Amino acid sequence: MDVRQLRYFVSIVDYGSLGKAAEKLFVAQPSLSQQMARLEEDLGVPLLLRSNHGVTPTPAGDALYRHARLVLRQMEQLKQEVTKGGGAESGTVAVGLPTTMASVLAVPLFERLQDRYPGIRLQFFESLSGYLNELLANGRLDLAMLFRSTDTPGISALPVFDEALYVLGDPGGDLSPRSTTCPLAKLAGVRIVAPGVLNGLRLLLERTFSRENVDLNIIADIDSLPTMISIAQSGRACTILPGSAVAQIDASRLPRMRRIVEPAIERPASICWPNGLPVHAATVAVRETIVGLITEQVDKGAWKGVTLRRPVSIPGENESSPA
Repeated sequence: MDVRQLRYFVSIVDYGSLGKAAEKLFVAQPSLSQQMARLEEDLGVPLLLRSNHGVTPTPAGDALYRHARLVLRQMEQLKQEVTKGGGAESGTVAVGLPTTMASVLAVPLFERLQDRYPGIRLQFFESLSGYLNELLANGRLDLAMLFRSTDTPGISALPVFDEALYVLGDPGGDLSPRSTTCPLAKLAGVRIVAPGVLNGLRLLLERTFSRENVDLNIIADIDSLPTMISIAQSGRACTILPGSAVAQIDASRLPRMRRIVEPAIERPASICWPNGLPVHAATVAVRETIVGLITEQVDKGAWKGVTLRRPVSIPGENESSPA
């Protein structure tokens, strides 16, 4: 087993395909397959499952991926510290953003880092929060915005803000057309489209409606933010989303939004990272930049319904062990 094989293996898992990995690595696919066969032979266990849908790691492959990624990251950091000096903000940082936040944070984060830390190379993952949590736990992300407020085994959480939920569309009933809020009871039986059952937002809605004894009438499971907004705009159903989901959409293209009250529905958002690995200078720089951008967006009113948790205490650059 050598570093080249580890790099090849990590690329295959990242791309989920031998063909795509071979293309990105500028290696012939048969040669890549041979390298993986030798690696499996050396370790004595199968590492990859091949199917018509691509390539996925076995449990042994998952373990190797986590360690291989750490080894490659440490080698990259070693090179940077030797050539550019310790603490240099450079290298690759993989960041996961939920779909509702990506439109607000992704481009500003890229631009800010390019201006201040040109040595940092970003990898963006935009997906549902549940999948981001899985990627973070498996070592494929350095940072992720997740909807939680406390640490979990292997994951540290830095609470940044709480965001309120809004109903988009017209629930009907006796709500005033000019009202900016909507009591939860007014949503009883209202036709609603929502993300699928594994989505954190969906689970929050189910728990809240059940606790308040309000009938939650979800007529379609839709894991597409633009589609949910379009349906609410059409008047065929409502949807429930945070303000960040629509912050970058022109108000003229949005359905009416009312903040849910009595009770309000809120969820915490935190920057999370694996706490069993060293946190390098580049990761700290990205983390601090995310906090700064969120603070700026909220202060200038670009996000509706967001309450910052101030002061946000950002851990220092030299942390290297779990809290």
